[in-house]
Amino acid sequence: MTKIGMIRCEKNENKCPLTNCIKCHDQTIQGFSGYDVCSLAGVFTCRCPGDNFTDMVKILKAKGAESVHVVTCAFSKKEQEGWKLGNGFCENIDALAINAAAEAGIPVTKGTAHLPEGYTPEVFK
Repeated sequence: MTKIGMIRCEKNENKCPLTNCIKCHDQTIQGFSGYDVCSLAGVFTCRCPGDNFTDMVKILKAKGAESVHVVTCAFSKKEQEGWKLGNGFCENIDALAINAAAEAGIPVTKGTAHLPEGYTPEVFK
């Protein structure tokens, strides 16, 4: 069983209760399809401009997380025809994820639920 942490964006916290992200986590589908079984280590909300993102990843690791996933809406946008890569809530998510993975020493993956068509979750180590 792999312990997973999740980081969401403040720009969507009052609209989305992470229902589908948690469902995908529990069923190991979409962004979590690479795991056999997952256990949720914890969830944080990132506040702009993300200065504490690395600290959140480190805390999740200290709480047992072996990997951290960033919610899809941070880097993708829901459009009429479905989710499209780009124009998500965070324009700096790649830099934040790269830095956090390097400093915390655990993978940070972009993707949870609602993956854009053809998108394979990007893993930063």
